[in-house]
Amino acid sequence: MSADEALQALLGRYSVGPKHLVEPGPDEAQLRLMVEAALRGPDHGELLPWRFKAVSGEARLRMAALFAAAARRAGKDEAGAAIDAERALRPPLTVAVVARIDLGHPQVPAHEQWACVGGAIANFLNAAHLLGFGGKMLSGAKVRDPEIAAAFCAPGETLLGWIALGTPARRPAGPSRKGGVEQALQRWPA
Repeated sequence: MSADEALQALLGRYSVGPKHLVEPGPDEAQLRLMVEAALRGPDHGELLPWRFKAVSGEARLRMAALFAAAARRAGKDEAGAAIDAERALRPPLTVAVVARIDLGHPQVPAHEQWACVGGAIANFLNAAHLLGFGGKMLSGAKVRDPEIAAAFCAPGETLLGWIALGTPARRPAGPSRKGGVEQALQRWPA
């Protein structure tokens, strides 16, 4: 693949939400390639401030039950809890994103560790796209639910959300970024 072809492939990436993802999802080898890409993101030697946890098979049902229980704790009725459970089951594969930020690290401040986490997520999603899958990073109130967080995190970790993965049911319109490059790229000083 030429540099131009690679750039065009990256420029064609778009987020695809869970309701637009269908089977097949990535297999184990493809998932490992996505994680390899994430490992190539910005880093600081041996410091790895993030982990991914794949949720597939029967574990999807456990996650759906966690989402339903969280919906009930948040005051939703049984219909609302069922909707939240169904949302957990939509994508063929879900990957939880967990961060462990070392606030006392002597050489790598917390903001640089967070940048590493963001770079890993971006590389993961770019690799998924290059492998022909769609995906989207999801978060929201569920990441703050103590029972859901405890199910995914060890002490000292933060649940950031989930990456929904699968095959796009249809190709949505390209990404629309308000303001585009003109807003995102500015000159300093301005």
